[in-house]
Amino acid sequence: MNRLALAKNLEAIGKPTETWESPDGTRVLVLPYGGRILGLFAPGDEENFFWTHSALSRIDSARKFYEDPHWHNSGGERTWLAPEVDFFFPDYPKLDRYWQQRELDPGSYQASRSDGTLSWKNRATLTVSRTGQKVDLEIAKALAPALNPLRYDKRDRWADLKFAGYTLRTSLQLTGRDHPPYIGIWQLTQMPHGGDMLVPTIFRSEPKLYMGKIDDADLIVGEHLVRYRMRAPGEHKLSVRAIALTGRVGYMYGHGEEASLIIRNFNVNPSGEYIDTSLQEPDNLGFAFQACNVNSGLGEFSELEYHAPAIGRKTGQTLSVDESQLWAFRGPESVVRSVARHLLSSEV
Repeated sequence: MNRLALAKNLEAIGKPTETWESPDGTRVLVLPYGGRILGLFAPGDEENFFWTHSALSRIDSARKFYEDPHWHNSGGERTWLAPEVDFFFPDYPKLDRYWQQRELDPGSYQASRSDGTLSWKNRATLTVSRTGQKVDLEIAKALAPALNPLRYDKRDRWADLKFAGYTLRTSLQLTGRDHPPYIGIWQLTQMPHGGDMLVPTIFRSEPKLYMGKIDDADLIVGEHLVRYRMRAPGEHKLSVRAIALTGRVGYMYGHGEEASLIIRNFNVNPSGEYIDTSLQEPDNLGFAFQACNVNSGLGEFSELEYHAPAIGRKTGQTLSVDESQLWAFRGPESVVRSVARHLLSSEV
């Protein structure tokens, strides 16, 4: 959706946005409601790399969308907390009720600017379902530049590609005095449905299925790449262990004259405690990446998710700081695919 129209519609219904611009001309649209990065735009281009809810395309439907008492999945990128069983299933081990604690999402994010940096933070008291414990915490996020990683690799075929990028710095601070449980930063980015998730691996690694059933034709596991074709109706989710990950994951969508590629460059520490799990196996730990395919009443999008190592409990830590880069490319499919081979895996 066009950046200016999206910002105008949200302003009209009392959900104002903030626009941040990188020195390279990348523009990022931030929606403090929900703490989201709602849009990413290349210089001189108004086409969003991210998915946003279709209701936001008109003022009347956007107003109705936010007046609904259900959770508001505006789209784009958001920060949640792991483990999912503790923060989103209040009746666990019963799984019939999924609840986004409103203090977390939408929360009450406050945006501010200083020396060209746009940041936003939220303080919350959340309930841990398995223990009933209350946890006081603060989530703070800030944008910084992420220049084109190909800028020194002079190849003529890449010269005309559109590029946008940013660095996201996220901190999670436990502010209470009680002994906190394990809690980890969980980053989720939503893109248009129907593309391929490309997960480079150090060795051949079979993903763990978290939700739904994925057809064999849609999941191709190679020696150094997991390709997940995210095109099926319904809701499905898989995960890959930290020990197998290289620290980069890509999602490619679109075909023919114009395709788009989004790459997440993030830190992986197999020595850290990755505590998000399958709901059926809450003690099966160590998964740092997840891909979620959604083509249902929630919308039509593909979700690239990663986790930071947990703090709390035996770690003795009360502060987590996560920094990652997001790179986005758009251009002819053959050229964009060559970028994927260069930055992700030759198996693409």
